Amino acid sequence: MRREIPQAALTIVAEYASQCETHATLDSLLIHAGCPGDPPEGSKLAKALAWLRIANKRDDIDPLGVLGKVVEGYMDREFGPSDWGADSAEEFRGKLRKALAAAGLHYRSGGIITTSLGVPTRTLENFIRERDMRGISEEFERAASKADLEPREAVSAAANILESLCKHYIEDRELAMPAKQTLSDLWGVVRKDLGFDPSQVADDDLRTILTGLIQVVQGLGAFRTHASSAHGAGPKSYRLEPRHSRLAVHAAHSAALFMLETWDKKARREPR
Repeated sequence: MRREIPQAALTIVAEYASQCETHATLDSLLIHAGCPGDPPEGSKLAKALAWLRIANKRDDIDPLGVLGKVVEGYMDREFGPSDWGADSAEEFRGKLRKALAAAGLHYRSGGIITTSLGVPTRTLENFIRERDMRGISEEFERAASKADLEPREAVSAAANILESLCKHYIEDRELAMPAKQTLSDLWGVVRKDLGFDPSQVADDDLRTILTGLIQVVQGLGAFRTHASSAHGAGPKSYRLEPRHSRLAVHAAHSAALFMLETWDKKARREPR
């Protein structure tokens, strides 16, 4: 689903860019970002506003992709405590994040602007960081950035998240890696070691949820095979929509978090 640059964010970016750039560097920045045509006439602010609005109106342009490239340098630059412009840059970043959040959007390093629904929760980010699972973090970035515009890519990334997590778990626990390293086979090893056995759960409602979790992981593996970009299209064509890819990303997120929390609890209980 194509998303336009929210008006509030557009204004904040145009104002800040017009303060930071000369006419020449502003032209270069916006052309590099993908703004079409010749530079509009007028002041730097008028030019930036007009050019970004043109990007919003053109169906052949991804406005959020343009915005991400425009602000990447402003958002990702590291300032020292005494560097000139540090305070104004921090103020700009706060304003832009707030404006994006109000529209259900989120900026991620590297010039990526995604829907907020595609972003893993702080709890999951903490688990990933603590265990140094860079590959999983990269897959979440990819899933979040592709959910709206490339849903097949997002479905592939959602399954890859769980696949990477299972491999991390198996290696950390020094378990036997299955001969076929598909999500289904990897998940079978992990769920057995974590004790994900619905038949051993007394509470009916919790047993139903755990059964659903197991089916979710199996379903994501099958969904990737049949509908994602990871495999060639077969005789049955899936008409994927962003809501489908977001469902896959959310399902992977929930499963990954529960696996990591259970892993952490299991590690705390075991003798050192």
